[in-house]
Amino acid sequence: MISPHRFPARKHSPIPLRLFPVLIFLFSFPSSIAAQSARVQHFPNPDKELLEQGQKAMDRQDYAAAAEAYRRFVADQPEEAYGHFQLGYAYTALNRHDEATAEYRKAVELDPKMSEAQMNLGLELLEKDPASAVEPLRKAAELMPDQARPKFLLGWALELSGQAAPAIEQYQHAEKLDAKNFDIHFALGRALLASHRPADAETEFRLALELKPDSRQSGLGLAESLIAQKRFEPAADQLDAYLKAQPQDSETRIQRARVLADLSKFDEALAELDQAEKIKPATLATLKLRAQLYTELKKYPEATVALRKAISEAPKDAELHDRLAHALMELRQYPPAAQEFGIAYQLDPRITPALRNWISAQFLAQNYAAALAGLDLLEKHEPPADGTTFVRAVCYDKLGKLPEALDAYQKFLAMHPGTNDDQYFEAAARARSLTKALKLKGKK
Repeated sequence: MISPHRFPARKHSPIPLRLFPVLIFLFSFPSSIAAQSARVQHFPNPDKELLEQGQKAMDRQDYAAAAEAYRRFVADQPEEAYGHFQLGYAYTALNRHDEATAEYRKAVELDPKMSEAQMNLGLELLEKDPASAVEPLRKAAELMPDQARPKFLLGWALELSGQAAPAIEQYQHAEKLDAKNFDIHFALGRALLASHRPADAETEFRLALELKPDSRQSGLGLAESLIAQKRFEPAADQLDAYLKAQPQDSETRIQRARVLADLSKFDEALAELDQAEKIKPATLATLKLRAQLYTELKKYPEATVALRKAISEAPKDAELHDRLAHALMELRQYPPAAQEFGIAYQLDPRITPALRNWISAQFLAQNYAAALAGLDLLEKHEPPADGTTFVRAVCYDKLGKLPEALDAYQKFLAMHPGTNDDQYFEAAARARSLTKALKLKGKK
């Protein structure tokens, strides 16, 4: 069985949608049976008897006996494509796929226009090596231009070998020949969604659901196409309908929680996440989502718990440390917030906001010397701004470094664009006071 083909995760929803390809079965070809009765007349009696034995064994599903009869026929008539095809068919029924593939190859080598052999060769190759299945399935489609199935299978082989655009084209050709075929609509929807054409994919999944209203995978495909179009409300409803039939699908519950988060329905999203974690233990991804939801609800103690658990899973994730620091700042726990901002910056020095936040946390914790050290480091990344210059002035002021404080206040006043805010008035007042104080100190 070919492994499941998953949809790509959307940017804000890393849980992939689990859509499985429709199973393909080798199907019997009436044309080959009809060809047999015509062919039998051209062979000597012993060979005619072998073909009849093989057919009778096939009819009673005794495939081992059929294979033995066809092996003997092929040994006597090695240049007859028909015998190799029938032997391959018997091997397929016996799950002897390597031998079946070899016989189908021989059949198409002897008779390239035997469409059934091209089709079965493609089917045998499809699971193991989709790219190698493309050519025989293309020939089968050319030999049977009025049949949808060869084009559908060719589309599948192209899709599985990473050729999305030609796969879609073949599915569309198949759809024109068989507009009521569920498999075709579903496969086309899947390929369109993977090709970032969600509106077109939505159409195909809806057509698939008209043909099979109980198709859960089509329902998931429809939900994913709606999510890709940022139509979160109907997507949430579609996922809810699916979960009523599949309540133990934890991954889809997580996906619905993300959609609800996009709708700002944070309490409902948490409830969905709670249900998912009753089925499957929390993962790093769900811990991050849970922390996000608690933060949106301003439940910072709960957010810190979730973030600490996530950090235990990924201690070198700078973003997690940064998020934890923000939650601690909301709780006015400035020293531990500063520690987390520091870790975030050490893990990824490119995160200059983490450094700025570390300075703020140290300042609010009244660690003015540490804040000044942080400001010196920040100026290696970016030129001083009026805001950071004001913080520098206050730090010097609090540490009793009056000349440095006056210089920083004056620089702030020179670069600050406004003259009516609290920082301006405070800086102007302190600059005047420090000027007088330093003059008096100088006279003494």
